[in-house]
This record gives sequence, structure tokens and C-alpha cells, in this order.
Amino acid sequence: MIHLYTGNGKGKTSAAIGLAVRAAGRGQRICFSQFMKGSDSGELYAMRCLPQIEILRSEKDYGFYSSMSEQDKKELTEVHNRILRALLLAAQEGRCQVIVLDEITYPVNWGLLDLSLLKKLLSFADRIEIVLTGRDPADFLTECADYLTEMQNRRHPYEKGTPARISIEF
Repeated sequence: MIHLYTGNGKGKTSAAIGLAVRAAGRGQRICFSQFMKGSDSGELYAMRCLPQIEILRSEKDYGFYSSMSEQDKKELTEVHNRILRALLLAAQEGRCQVIVLDEITYPVNWGLLDLSLLKKLLSFADRIEIVLTGRDPADFLTECADYLTEMQNRRHPYEKGTPARISIEF
């Protein structure tokens, strides 16, 4: 089935990681991918300790979309398509039971990946669990989701000027 965690609130990636860790605890193999992210975070260190979880992401941090050059966007599109091809191969070969595509909504909306690769990967949802995260999902993602969870922000310390904190936000 397809799970979509969306909304303007905190917790989309954390929910996806929770599902991945739960599946790993039951002996399943997980391909955890991140899009638009290149910097390290605490959850990556923890997941790297679980041999059932394979992590696929950019080696380079490109920063925010608004500050990327056209060359950065081109390179990142290549990275995203390489990740999608690797996930597709893993699905075709049956090497994982769960695939997480963290922050996938952004490159979909900004044209930073090959949509045909993503749609082909989503066709494997009858055999594996596929988890998608990110804000403002394209209509086709919302329509294909079996689980649709919206995180709603009611209050966040950032609104009072508190910056992201290590081990809490990253």
C-alpha cells in the first residue's frame, strides 16, 4: 500500500522513520531514500545501525531550492533519478519490503525528477509498502495514497524565534 504523510506540521519524516524501524524490527528490509536533503541528521545515524535499512540520498547538500543555481538543479535532478532507478531495481528484485521516499513531494512539484520513474515505482505498491512524505503533494500522489495522514502545525517554537535544535529537529 501507499502511505502519504503530508501537511505543514512537524513529524512527517519521523512518522516514516518510525514505520521503517518497526518493519526492520520485524525482519523486513527497508530502502529509505531522501530527496532534497543532503545534510546529516540524528535519525540517519540511528538507522545506519540497523542492517535491514539501506539509505539512499545525496552525498551533497544543495541547500534550499530558492538558492540553487540551474546547475545545482540539474545535478540534483540526476541524483534524484539515480535514487529512483535504484529503488525501482530493488523493488523489481524483491530486495525490500518497504520503500520510503522522504520529501518526495518537493522534487515532484519543482520538476527535479523523472515522473515516469516515480509512477513506475508506485506501481509496486501491490507488493511492497511505499511511504511518501512532504508538503503540498501533487494530486496524483494524494489520489494513489491508501493511507493519507496530514500533520497540522498548531504551535512551534520556531514561531517565537527558536532555531532548530540538534537531536530534536535534526
